[in-house]
Amino acid sequence: MTHVPALLVIDMQNALAEIAHRAAGTIAVIARLRARARAAGVPVVTVQHHGPGLEAGTHGWHVVPELAPGAGESVIAKTSADSFLDTDLDATLRTLGVTELVVTGFATEICVDTTARQALSRHYDLVLVADGHTTSVREEGDGPYAAPDASLAHHNEIFRHLDFPGRSIRVLPSADVDFAPPRPR
Repeated sequence: MTHVPALLVIDMQNALAEIAHRAAGTIAVIARLRARARAAGVPVVTVQHHGPGLEAGTHGWHVVPELAPGAGESVIAKTSADSFLDTDLDATLRTLGVTELVVTGFATEICVDTTARQALSRHYDLVLVADGHTTSVREEGDGPYAAPDASLAHHNEIFRHLDFPGRSIRVLPSADVDFAPPRPR
């Protein structure tokens, strides 16, 4: 089977970046990955959430400038945590011939997790970029949520141990993501 990756950038919008843990660092990681994907001819697909506080056309709804979709790049509008639900993401990926999703974005426990699991259920291989997803800022003892760093580490570890028969699941730091096709053995 041919290996065809796509970089998926989930919900990296102005309003969400304003509440994101280590937003600047995560944006920089994704921007570097995006540049590498483009240089390798790998499709970049941006997912943009629509809903309360993220109304189309508002400042908060727009993707952060560092990750604004380029000409010819696909933008998927969604209204739930699942980037596949009632969207054309799957059709877009199939049209591009994509077999593996390299997943980045916001928020780790919600949209990133849900979309990554749905990708596996839809027969895509998965790379979760360990330093390319983030969650909201919260203080220790801020309700029942795990602290941001603990949540990121937890999700990275969970995905390292998921088992989806017939699927490749890797959790890699951005520096180890290779967009080149695998070498023949």
